[in-house]
Formats: sequence, C-alpha cells, structure tokens
Amino acid sequence: MKSGNNPFAGRCALLALAALLVALASPAAARTPAPEGVELYFIAPADGATVRNPVVVRFGLRGMGVAPAGVEMAKTGHHHLIVDAPLPPLDQPVPADAQHLHFGGGQTEVKLDLPPGRHELQLLLGDHLHVPHDPPVMSPRIVITVE
Repeated sequence: MKSGNNPFAGRCALLALAALLVALASPAAARTPAPEGVELYFIAPADGATVRNPVVVRFGLRGMGVAPAGVEMAKTGHHHLIVDAPLPPLDQPVPADAQHLHFGGGQTEVKLDLPPGRHELQLLLGDHLHVPHDPPVMSPRIVITVE
C-alpha cells in the first residue's frame, strides 16, 4: 500500500511534526550534554584581519563531530554563525535571521558578502533541534574589518 493512501501514515507525520514544534517552542527544553574539552574556533579569518568580499569563514571543531540538524547523535552538533549580535538565549533554539546564520546541513564554511566596516563574528554549536549544548559550545568572538 502506498503511504499516500494510508491515513495512518498522515497522522503519524502530523504527530511527529507536532512533537518537533513542541520541542522547538519549549523555552526550557532539555539541553544536549557537551563532552569536556570541546573547542569551537575560527580557522579563517583571523581575529583582527582586514578582508575583502566575499569573506570566506571556515569553522573548526575539536572534541565533537558535525551532524546535520534533525539528526540526533551523541557528541555531535551543527554550526551557527552569529554576525554583529550578542549570543541568543542558550536554553532555546538559535533564531534564524540575518544575524544568526544556520548551517544545518553540516557545512563547515561559508562565503559572505558583508558591508564595509567592522564586524563581530562568533560561532555557536547547536544540537539536532538547534538548541545550544550544556555547557554551550561556542568560539571566542572575533572582530574583522571588511574593506
């Protein structure tokens, strides 16, 4: 029987979607533990660098692996790049907007076009539901200047 003809399959999909929405909407969702000694950092650009567009940003991670959003696997997460904004609440999913860039496909680099001037960048690892780990896995904040 095709799943399109099975009303139970549709109900299961709706229940799974509802469970995901509840998890994402929960302000105090249980956070995924992070192992000790994890390091999230920028491979490029370097702190204090003067760069030109497109700005190539490469993410580094030691002590954990990278997995796409939606894939629940121990000791993994996916990257979020925060551009010119403070850290979001660490007990909630990272927002998705122009200042909170999601790399839920497991990407480890990006080319950005940033306006000329000074910019602050920070990386924040999120679990399968985009919620930062406990304790949070984040890079130091770096400052770059775009010519």
